[in-house]
Amino acid sequence: MALSHELMEQLKAAGQNELAQYLQIAQESTAKKLAEQLKQIDFEELAALTSESETSESTRDYTKLVPPQAVRLKDQDPAKMAEARQVGDKLLTEGKVAALLVAGGQGSRLGFDHPKGMFPIGPVSSKTLFQIHFEKIVARGRRYGKPIPLYLMTSPATHEETIEFLEKHDRFGMAKEDLHIFCQGTMPAIDLQTKQLLLAEKDSLALSPDGHGGMLAALVKSGCLEDMTKRGIEEIYYFQVDNPLADVCEPELLGLHHLAESEMSTQVVAKKLPEEKLGILAQLDGKLQLVEYSELPAEQAAETIEDGTLKHWAGNIAVHGVKKSFLDRMATLAGSLPWHKAIKKVPFVNPAGDVVEPLEPNAIKFERFIFDLLPQAKNPLAVEVDPALRFAPVKNADGAQSDTPQACKEALCEVARRWLKECGVSCATDRQVEISPLAALDAGQLKQRLAEKPALAQADLIDD
Repeated sequence: MALSHELMEQLKAAGQNELAQYLQIAQESTAKKLAEQLKQIDFEELAALTSESETSESTRDYTKLVPPQAVRLKDQDPAKMAEARQVGDKLLTEGKVAALLVAGGQGSRLGFDHPKGMFPIGPVSSKTLFQIHFEKIVARGRRYGKPIPLYLMTSPATHEETIEFLEKHDRFGMAKEDLHIFCQGTMPAIDLQTKQLLLAEKDSLALSPDGHGGMLAALVKSGCLEDMTKRGIEEIYYFQVDNPLADVCEPELLGLHHLAESEMSTQVVAKKLPEEKLGILAQLDGKLQLVEYSELPAEQAAETIEDGTLKHWAGNIAVHGVKKSFLDRMATLAGSLPWHKAIKKVPFVNPAGDVVEPLEPNAIKFERFIFDLLPQAKNPLAVEVDPALRFAPVKNADGAQSDTPQACKEALCEVARRWLKECGVSCATDRQVEISPLAALDAGQLKQRLAEKPALAQADLIDD
């Protein structure tokens, strides 16, 4: 097929000679479909990425990492926390807060062949991750008298099924105009040795999602950032779908974030053991940044301070408060989020049309991460939370050592038991009980509900 001269020149300039030759002899339908995919690629950026020999992480001097400035649980001032809550309450009452949910992952590691948000996790109700999160947002909006818009990012693999699922369930009570579903972008995989683009099929590039950092470009492209402007949104609560303990749009975090005039704040939990698979927040050269657990050398990971606790304690749980104005500023800066390279096994189709299943990692995938905004944020803030109340991710199938559905369900039950005890209700330590967000968002609201309907205290599921 005779392709445009411009496209062929772009391929050659980017060093993609193999694909250029393939397109010249491919059937017209094949070449046409590939050409449409190639139009979405920034060839100058791809050429720069393929020429890089090292990633930015390799230049870090991990011996110079210092713990972050943080609001620690043990040092919290009750008066300061009360002030933060009042500020957060005001932001919510004025309708200046939006929720941003990252939900592009599939449940493959859970043995669940659907978007992870559709995974049933309610210990009594079997509510899905999506339903629990949506009900929290709906309930928070009801409490403050202002709907909270939700911007939900999917991936190409989950987009259509997510839309169909949420519409089938009437968005779990969320108004249609308050839900904005947008899809993250993709990046092509390249051969590890030759740096040539790989084909997943004869007429399709090997593409993969561009990481949760792809959120920024996708917000702009989808019009969601502009929609936030029209709504008067000032603060954004960012979270990921696999953690049903995320207290979505909690006023304390929003208030601390706002009072500190922080452009990006992050919730963290205290790591107890160096081998815990949590990236850590630390300062390097005066800038707050995240270091993945796989990058942190064992010597630094195990380093302790005078009281015997870990020096690098601040474990990232992927919950952020972000100023909308910060995203506006970052969206105008080319390269504000760097690309990270991951060496993976990627099946591909060779020029002869045969499918090759590699035995060893053979390809480079490119991803962006949202936490790379932290070093560029003014007054970044870390806020410690209790993992028993805020962090129970669902990542691995039951039988794994951590982050399993069973562990998550137990954590949800434990929160419910704790709230009931705070309300003066005797509660067995093994009681299986679940509290719907529509019934109560915290122990104080639960106490009001129990005063109205005392019989609810004995129910296995305390629902609206």
